[in-house]
Amino acid sequence: MIDYAQAMERLLASGQRLPPEPCAAQASLGRILARDVVSPMALPSFDHAAMDGYALNAFGSLAAGSEHDVFGSQAAGDPARGSVGMAWEIMTGAQLPEGLDTVVPVERTQLLAMREGGMPARIRLTEDVAKGANVRLAGSDVAAGANVMAAGTRIGPAHIMLLAALGVARVEVARRPTVALIGTGNELQDDAARPLAAGQIHHSNGPYLKAAFTALGATVLSCVAVDDTVEAYVRTVRRACEEGADLIVSTGAVSMGRYDLVPEALHGLGADLLFHKVAIRPGKPLLAARLPQGPLVFALPGTPMAVAVGFRFFIVPLLRAWQGQGEEGRLRAVLASAQQPKPGLRHFLRATLSQDGDGRLLAHVQSHQQPFRIRPFAEADGWVVLPEEAGDCPAGTRVEFASLQPGVAPSITGH
Repeated sequence: MIDYAQAMERLLASGQRLPPEPCAAQASLGRILARDVVSPMALPSFDHAAMDGYALNAFGSLAAGSEHDVFGSQAAGDPARGSVGMAWEIMTGAQLPEGLDTVVPVERTQLLAMREGGMPARIRLTEDVAKGANVRLAGSDVAAGANVMAAGTRIGPAHIMLLAALGVARVEVARRPTVALIGTGNELQDDAARPLAAGQIHHSNGPYLKAAFTALGATVLSCVAVDDTVEAYVRTVRRACEEGADLIVSTGAVSMGRYDLVPEALHGLGADLLFHKVAIRPGKPLLAARLPQGPLVFALPGTPMAVAVGFRFFIVPLLRAWQGQGEEGRLRAVLASAQQPKPGLRHFLRATLSQDGDGRLLAHVQSHQQPFRIRPFAEADGWVVLPEEAGDCPAGTRVEFASLQPGVAPSITGH
């Protein structure tokens, strides 16, 4: 048995970065950038008005009471024009006429004369105006050639807006990881609509993993339940290899019982064992191995919370590394109640989160931590992580807190 850090070191060393592939920027939501995005242009690309008003040359400043002839009108989308040294009526977003550097809001002017057609002819300023006021300068948001998005970024709606504004039509993203899921157990019922026979249970680990992988942008090739036989497991693993899986995740049959067939099956397939058993709770019997065909196999115990821990704290870091993402940031909170973890094991405890009057985050470890209990998991905000050397932890101990869903900040509930 090895500790968590050793297991992660072996796991991360076993894999390689997924290759990049081109993707239309407008279709890249949720993808992971494989290469930096460098701006092809300045943003804004020209000096323009921040509001409706009049564009002038301030020559340092414009005094209240000064009067100005209005030469023309400039709307958004109009090309740049010469100013002839006079004021121009201007609309929000319109390019400043050449030689003008300041915009006076229309509400800070008095209209003195009109031309035919309703265009202003002469105005008076009602307030002093400083040079450069109400102008958005070219490049003030993004300079041409600037690195605007780093490799490893998960593209969100705000990134789509930026790419569109910069006219970036395509980006390089990491190929989506491909995953095959296998649930082992004669007792598993895959069809939720069918009544359970005696001794059967609904297959919940597979649907959970499928949803969890999909939420991270992975492609789930298959999700099946198989009988407790070496032959059935080997056949399904081989099929997953043929389908092109990068990662095969199985649940159950990985411990030391007579029906725990996974170690034997993987040995028969010629797999290179990375580790079997890690000093954690829950999930100690988990196993990782590399198949000769290339895919990584991650075999989890069948209890639901062992599956959840294996995914959140082993598979998620692996997928991040494969896609060029850095180590995930974690929150810090203080325990609301004392905990007495077993020495030598890293504990992952379901908890809810609240905030006290001083703004501190309080982690409330749930009372029912048995690994078969699913409802507390659905009600949790995340995980308290207690390292192997934690010892007795009184209330107020500062601890690591991981969100329930990777990349999504935990909710803060009331207590």
